[in-house]
Amino acid sequence: MKSSETKAERPGLLARLLREAGYRDTAPRRAVVRAIEEADGEQSPEALWRAAQRIHPGIGRATVYRTLELLTGLGAVRPLIAAEGGRRYPVAVGGHHHLVCSGCGTVVEFDECAEGEVARRVARRQGFAIQGHLLEIYGTCGDCRVTGEVRT
Repeated sequence: MKSSETKAERPGLLARLLREAGYRDTAPRRAVVRAIEEADGEQSPEALWRAAQRIHPGIGRATVYRTLELLTGLGAVRPLIAAEGGRRYPVAVGGHHHLVCSGCGTVVEFDECAEGEVARRVARRQGFAIQGHLLEIYGTCGDCRVTGEVRT
């Protein structure tokens, strides 16, 4: 997991957000939430489905997708397009940070948070309450700089 929260700080957060929004607390939904909370970084729906099956055998893919849709609507997870295609779902509470290579598409997560005072100042000026953020910095990784590879 690469965000401003650690795994230990977020157990129960997603389930609480669902309950507060009026959604039922079902065993299959709890399995999906637990799979997300226990994941090390963002996961594809397929990987979350496999993890949720270990928690609640027989859970269907549709339950995983519906739960991801609910959590996305609540702003609790964020769908990201992965370099290899498909979507990944990091927890959106706090912040999420990536370095993205424009040469090979490599995505590197990092923990350092650049949100700080600038974001708070802009939010204050605009009357905006920050709930989380996504930071992607684009450039060229060390390998691509050496080989000169650039995506067209």
